[in-house]
Amino acid sequence: MLRVLTSRTALRAPSLLRPFSSNVQPGYVGSTEGAPRTTADTAPKISMLLELRDKPGALHEVLRYFWKYDLNITRLESRPKTLNALGEARFDFFVDFESSSKNSNQVSSLLASLESMTTKAMILDEKDVNWFPRHLSELDLIANRTLDAGADLESDHPGFNDQVYRGRRAELATVAQQYVWNEPIPMIDYTADEVATWAAVWDRMEGLLDTHACAEYKRSFKAMKEHCGYSRDNIPQQQDITDYLKDKTGFRMRPVAGLLSSRDFLNGLAFRTFFSTQYIRHHSMPLYTPEPDICHELLGHAPMFADQDFADFSQEIGLASLGASDEDVQKLAWCYWHSVEFGLCKEDGEHKAYGAGLLSSFGELEYACADYRPAGGTEDRPELKPWDPAVAGVQEFPITTYQPIYFVAESLNDAKSKMRSFCEGLKKPFLSRHNPNTDSIWVDRPVRRAVGVPEKKDFAASA
Repeated sequence: MLRVLTSRTALRAPSLLRPFSSNVQPGYVGSTEGAPRTTADTAPKISMLLELRDKPGALHEVLRYFWKYDLNITRLESRPKTLNALGEARFDFFVDFESSSKNSNQVSSLLASLESMTTKAMILDEKDVNWFPRHLSELDLIANRTLDAGADLESDHPGFNDQVYRGRRAELATVAQQYVWNEPIPMIDYTADEVATWAAVWDRMEGLLDTHACAEYKRSFKAMKEHCGYSRDNIPQQQDITDYLKDKTGFRMRPVAGLLSSRDFLNGLAFRTFFSTQYIRHHSMPLYTPEPDICHELLGHAPMFADQDFADFSQEIGLASLGASDEDVQKLAWCYWHSVEFGLCKEDGEHKAYGAGLLSSFGELEYACADYRPAGGTEDRPELKPWDPAVAGVQEFPITTYQPIYFVAESLNDAKSKMRSFCEGLKKPFLSRHNPNTDSIWVDRPVRRAVGVPEKKDFAASA
């Protein structure tokens, strides 16, 4: 759950380089902090920049010392050849290799050997970056850094004066705050009022979803009725949904008490984890909510995560957010808004919805997709733009009214491909990759997660 969204009907929703020195201690580079990870993914590394004279066999001469001293190279990257001030050809190589206290003597010998063989050799320092989780367990460190919502309600919330409702919200917030990453998601015994509220939303949405939702959504929604307990008179359990999604695409649900920052929320997507509320809107206004609730999460988001292209698309945004600058996180969050929340795609000459903000809001779904007017209670028509993350990432939007602009992808695969290209163009000091076998994040060079480190109070409930 990324932020509070509202609609008129339902939810709308240190320097990098330092001179070479044979006295460098290899152990300082490459952090081993974090939760359980494999040695292959997380062994401490030294990163070096080597400048060599352009001559036959130059690189081989250098690399043979890595082999001689039994040092495991994990990355080798070349740069285009250049000319120095004397017109002599030079070329650069970046080399990452594993280091530990056990091979410090070999590393020292390597450094001494390279000193006479290269025109320049520099150790690349660790780069300070914004903190990000390296293992699935570290989502425990950010899951409780909620901004608002949860048990606390604004004075204009329909349930503000309902002490029973507020008590229930507090109860569900506690359940989410106490959840730990490697435990089953607790089953929630939803009350009769809560199920009736769910049913009211179901009745209003079911027909419109059949008409205006994309084929991928309808296919998944049908299957989840059979396998996850989706029905008018039953609110599905997040653990049942997780079991189904993990088998399909590797995605999982994770309970959260309230709204997270864009960075924390998107970081979860890197692990194919979707932070989801467990509470429901107030029964007095079943077709309106001032914040994302279980209707939005389970009717809008969850079925789409069963589609491989959409799951990959969502994870692309998450991986790009790891250690990213605040500016780039905002661009990614706005791309998320215009796609995962309010995205449209072409299908048989029509525009169909794949964004959860549309798939859980009958008024805005009709407004965005229906040809007839009035639709969604208004004669207005939105502006439609082709899906382009570079444009969507800077396109402002309202959060309390229907969207004036929707981005339309050719297909979910098209949306994913363009998002991937956009993410690859973002400037980050490292590359990252998710290892689904270990639920960990591999990075291609040493980084120090020094900015925005979670405080103990943020994860005391799960310590």
